[in-house]
Amino acid sequence: MGKTKYKKTFPSDPDLLPEIEDWIMEIAQEAKLNEDKFNHLALSVAEASANSIMHGNKSNKNIPIDIEVTYDSEQIEITFSDRGTGFIMNEVPDPTAPENILKDSGRGIHIMRSFLDDLRYNFSEKGTDVTLVLKLN
Repeated sequence: MGKTKYKKTFPSDPDLLPEIEDWIMEIAQEAKLNEDKFNHLALSVAEASANSIMHGNKSNKNIPIDIEVTYDSEQIEITFSDRGTGFIMNEVPDPTAPENILKDSGRGIHIMRSFLDDLRYNFSEKGTDVTLVLKLN
């Protein structure tokens, strides 16, 4: 089986998050993830899409996010591309540290890393790309 690829662009409108998540998860169903992996991917997609819109593009509806979903018989990859300046990975606080346990934010990257097989960030002058990778088997 070759690679199947989908691309779509959305405005950075937080009200569109359910539509974005539904679009991606319909493709994930097509890729035939098992229930656990599907649920793990759903949580990671929700986190990554919210981060791209709210942190990357500051919820500016005039700035798009581009999403590419690719899968084959082995894995699914989802890349979110925003126009944000990114962040410094080493400066993201450890959400498991005692002083951060009760904070309302800051757990997204940790959650995604625990659910995915790979989580990659690419920062450039064009913006930030985050790629979620989950093996199907």
